This record gives sequence, structure tokens and C-alpha cells, in this order.
Amino acid sequence: MEAADESEVLPRAFVWRRLHSLAGLWMVLFLMEHLLTNSQAALWLGDNGQGFVRMVNWIHNLPYLQAIELFLLGVPFALHMIWGVRYALSAKPNSIRAHGGTRPFLPEYGRNRAYTWQRITSWVLLVALVLHVVKFRFIEYPQDAWMGSSRFYFVQLHSDPGLYKLALKLDVQLYSAAQLQQELTTATEERLKVLNSFHLAPGELVAEASDFGTATLLTVRDTFKNPIYVALYTLFVLAAVFHAFNGLWTFLITWGVILSRRSHGKMVHFCTGLMFLMGFMGLAAVWGSYYI
Repeated sequence: MEAADESEVLPRAFVWRRLHSLAGLWMVLFLMEHLLTNSQAALWLGDNGQGFVRMVNWIHNLPYLQAIELFLLGVPFALHMIWGVRYALSAKPNSIRAHGGTRPFLPEYGRNRAYTWQRITSWVLLVALVLHVVKFRFIEYPQDAWMGSSRFYFVQLHSDPGLYKLALKLDVQLYSAAQLQQELTTATEERLKVLNSFHLAPGELVAEASDFGTATLLTVRDTFKNPIYVALYTLFVLAAVFHAFNGLWTFLITWGVILSRRSHGKMVHFCTGLMFLMGFMGLAAVWGSYYI
């Protein structure tokens, strides 16, 4: 009987909801660090990107980085996303008219609207996050090669006048298609393998940097030359900060951190302030790495 009573006290759904909630808090903390780091890719904000370069290099040089990415990022993100899909599929937003108006809807209440947008942004983030990881962690991840005791990183970029000025500031070597062919004649075996993997279209270059952070900064800047990516990442950032900090407010209620009506109201203002601050940081990278 005692075992049966204990199973009723902590049903499986309750445990999974709490794990989903804790994973969400971890994602909020990661998002804050990620956006603060990325904001320094805005060249007018981050000392010509040096702040971004330092932070990315520090992270890249962490021991057991792949294990950290898998267990401290991949697992919590997967847990939150999978359980979040279950929530989204069973959600019943009551701030919009649905089912021909047969269900009650109360759009005048802010929390009802927040609940609806939390579910909408969850679908936006599900798609955007997967594409974001594929793009920057796999497709456009800097390639590396050793020359003696030194390691160099290579990325493929689209040429523009400002790129040459930035390359001088960052001590980056740029290769056109013709220069790349010339470089191949003297390259070491490992370097040759990397350089041969690039196939340049007209107007494209290969950049060679002495550190991972600088190569990543160039990739971020190159991405946000494209107005389509600027628009998509603007939507991505706005969805992420709303979902994160509205979720933070509900986390504090779920875990009993805030109990009174007064503390609820104060925490709404606090979470909203964080949302705007982190939104600014995220959009600084999107708009400030190239256009501003």
C-alpha cells in the first residue's frame, strides 16, 4: 500500500513536467550567455568583434567540449523540446476564436495572450533552433589545419569592400579563387586537404584566421549580409526571448518562488525587462555585425 501511495504522490507526468521546467530554466541561462556573447559580434558594440572572439575562443578551448555540448546542451534541449511538443499539441489557447467559437475565448486577459504566444513561439523555435544548429555547427563550421605547431581556421565568405578593412584589423588572410590556386602549389598535405574542399563561385573568398573565434566572427558577419537571414534571425531572436522569459515567469510560479499577487506583478516587470535587454543583445548581433 505504501508503494502505491508513493506512486500517486509523484506520478510520472508530474516528474516529466518538472524535468521539462528545469531544462527550460537551464535553456534560459544558456540563452542569456549566448546572446551576451553574440552581441559583441556587433562591430560597433564589441570592440571590432574582439569581445566575441575572446569569448568564443574560451568556450572552444574548454576541455571535453563535445561531451559538454552533448550532455549539458543537447540532452536538456532535447528533453525540453520533446516534452514541449507534447504540450503544444495538447494546448488549448483561449485568447483566439477557434472551433467556430464553440469554445470560450478571452483575449482581453494578458496571461491568456501570453499562453497563446508561448505555444506559437514553441513551434517557431523548434524549427529555427534545428536549422540554426545545422547551419553554424555543421555546414559553416570553420575547418582547421596545422602548420607546424600552429593551427589555422578557414571559412568561405562573400566578398565586400568592408571585409578587406576588417581582415586587416583581425590579421586575417583572404584568398580569391586565383590566389587559392596559387596557395595550393605550396600547401602542406593537411592544409592542401582543407583548401581543396572549397569551391569558390564568383565573388567568393576563403578567409584564413589564426583562431577559431575570428573565423566564427567572419561567418556570422557573412550570414547577416543576407537580408533574408536578417529577417529570419530577427524573428528567431524575438521568439526566443519571449518564450524564455515568459517561461521564466511561469517557472517561478510553478516552483513556488513567487506566491503573492504582488510578487507576481513585480516579477512580470522583471522578466519583461530581461526580455527587452536580451532582445536588444540578440538583435545587436543580427543588425550590427554588418548593416550598422
